[in-house]
Amino acid sequence: MPARNAFYAQSGGVTAVINASAAGVIETARKHKSKIANVYAGRNGIIGALTEDMIDTNRESAAAIAALKYTPGGAFGSARYKLRSLEDNRAEYERLIEVFKAHDIGYFFYNGGNDSMDTAHKVALLAKEMRFPLTCLGIPKTVDNDLPVTDNCPGFGSVAKYVAVSTQEAAMDVVSMAKTSTKVFILEVMGRHAGWIAAAGGLAGKAPGDAPHIILFPEVPFDEKAFLARVRDSVENYEYCVIVVSEGAAYPDGTFLAEAGTRDAFGHAQLGGVASVVANMVREKLGYKYHYAIADYLQRSARHIASAVDVKQAYAVGAAAVRYALEGKTAVMPVIKRRSDSPYRWAIEPAPVARIANKEKKLPKRFISKDGFGITEACRRYLEPLIRGEDYPPYSKGLPRTAKLKYVPVKPRLGDEFMI
Repeated sequence: MPARNAFYAQSGGVTAVINASAAGVIETARKHKSKIANVYAGRNGIIGALTEDMIDTNRESAAAIAALKYTPGGAFGSARYKLRSLEDNRAEYERLIEVFKAHDIGYFFYNGGNDSMDTAHKVALLAKEMRFPLTCLGIPKTVDNDLPVTDNCPGFGSVAKYVAVSTQEAAMDVVSMAKTSTKVFILEVMGRHAGWIAAAGGLAGKAPGDAPHIILFPEVPFDEKAFLARVRDSVENYEYCVIVVSEGAAYPDGTFLAEAGTRDAFGHAQLGGVASVVANMVREKLGYKYHYAIADYLQRSARHIASAVDVKQAYAVGAAAVRYALEGKTAVMPVIKRRSDSPYRWAIEPAPVARIANKEKKLPKRFISKDGFGITEACRRYLEPLIRGEDYPPYSKGLPRTAKLKYVPVKPRLGDEFMI
């Protein structure tokens, strides 16, 4: 059977290690030229397939592809673009198949989160219905760590390391000035419905009184009275209070503390600014001097402090996706299975994307302390292995070196314009 081409796309919010998964896909495919002729990358994610705007990764050097492992962001461009259901918008899915046919694409690798796995599943179903031979693989990626089935998600370990380190270092800054200056410091982190990233801040504290003194999780309804009492107690007992708050912190009725009233392309409420909401609450009710920081994109792009475990896992799921495709597996995603905590051992296994699509894995109750403001030892045992190890990028003149790609386009064959 002649070799066919592969299409790879990045989807949704990027991570510090998503390009390591891309490297895993491309380098593994290059070892199997008899079955995979070329790997085409979608420019700006799935939009690149719909508009026939693709990058020929075969024109990139081996050194450039290897450098992807040290490069944050989405090297080929990502997009928050969700294909609707087959029933509501069949034309978009048929367009994908049309482009895949035109370019002899027999393998589809979609690197993303919950919504992306739904797309991979639907494309696999339609390809089967249309009798087009297409192997569809999902590749996990999300800093939120909220995909089910897999023990953890590539991208999470590095953001967890960044948040834990930032919490520890900021706390040392605050406590050194607390006697005469700032009493309260608030760090806002990502996490819409799942508090995995906020929980990672808890790794900074090891003894009673250590920061963070308060973690606000999406899974725990916000109780203003209890929160303010805890802030007061921390300041009175330790002279300062460090708070890690998830952007998805919400009141008992489900209203986010900082909902902006707008929605993104996936229909999710636009969040941001919860740190200022909490800070103003502390100032108005307690009168303490405060400072706050919003980690925002810094937490997910900090490749310079990435977890070595995370980098290895991100590459491994990309490589595994190619192996599974060559074995004939379709509509599956490589998942990480934890074998043991100490020593930390893990393996990669395939799981149906149908079990992952549109589902969220929240922080379990056993990981949250009884008072709702901290993490348990079980949570610490889960998190600690994921932030271990350093995998520093090469540096030049004090700055990290990143991949420099040629971005040679694949020549369009359909000759039309598809509106998105």
